[in-house]
Amino acid sequence: MTGWRSSDMPDQHGRTAVVTGANSGLGLITARELARRGARVVLACRSEERGREAEERIRAALPGADVEYRALDLGDLSSVREFAAGYPYERLDLLIDNAGVMALPRGRTADGFETQFGVNHLGHFALTGLLMPKVLNTPGARVVSVSSAMHALANVDMGDLNSEHRYRRWIAYARSKTANLLFVHELARRLTAAGSDVVAAAAHPGYAATNLQTAGPRMEGRRSAERFMRVGNRVFAQSALAGALPTLYAATARGVRPDSFTGPGPVGWRGAPAPSWRASWTRDDVAGERLWVASEQLTGVVYEGLPH
Repeated sequence: MTGWRSSDMPDQHGRTAVVTGANSGLGLITARELARRGARVVLACRSEERGREAEERIRAALPGADVEYRALDLGDLSSVREFAAGYPYERLDLLIDNAGVMALPRGRTADGFETQFGVNHLGHFALTGLLMPKVLNTPGARVVSVSSAMHALANVDMGDLNSEHRYRRWIAYARSKTANLLFVHELARRLTAAGSDVVAAAAHPGYAATNLQTAGPRMEGRRSAERFMRVGNRVFAQSALAGALPTLYAATARGVRPDSFTGPGPVGWRGAPAPSWRASWTRDDVAGERLWVASEQLTGVVYEGLPH
């Protein structure tokens, strides 16, 4: 995988992709590069204004690109259901569960879930489940979840999924990213048990310069923290394009294995896509099944076509 670049992606003509959070940062780059290689890309974004703007930006950069905005708010399960019900295509080759929030002040989704767990994990769990019939009916399809090296800070707390007992923003973020990896682990296991060739894989961007780092401090008016994050992005981070490469690799490269975890470089901070270290608890079969069952109960979404 040494030196793998977006130009190394196989041709994507005839394939359809959904990219969540495609209005900015890693999601925008991921959507743009898939469109560059010929994919039809659905930009699944919460903000119509920013989603339409992203659509225009991609078309300006790539005349003739097949991209379209569709509304999706991962913090509202009714929006997730509306998106899935309105998905207009018979096939879904690539589902890129990219959107996320990081280290926000305590908050709740429309359905009452802690924001980071609700958006980063439960919203994507529900979306993937509702679109699973399309995925299963598409030969060679892939589901890619974007996690983080920060998952190493904390395992999920099955007794306190909503951080009711104590809320620490970075721990809550880490738990949501561990949940992403446990989800991929359990999804890959269930796909194999069903005899499906669908690949469920995970990726992380390392330290990439996006607006994710500054969102939390900006929401709270912590200007010094926001400035600190901006300086870090300028001095230490790699570009958003470099940060998107592990996701693009997991989504399109040949030979990607189920339940793999791709990150940047050997140290997981920056560099070309490579196999990434992950905490042992993210491959725990018992934890994966427990989180899956809890997620079904919380979202009301049961995966059709997969063993229970």
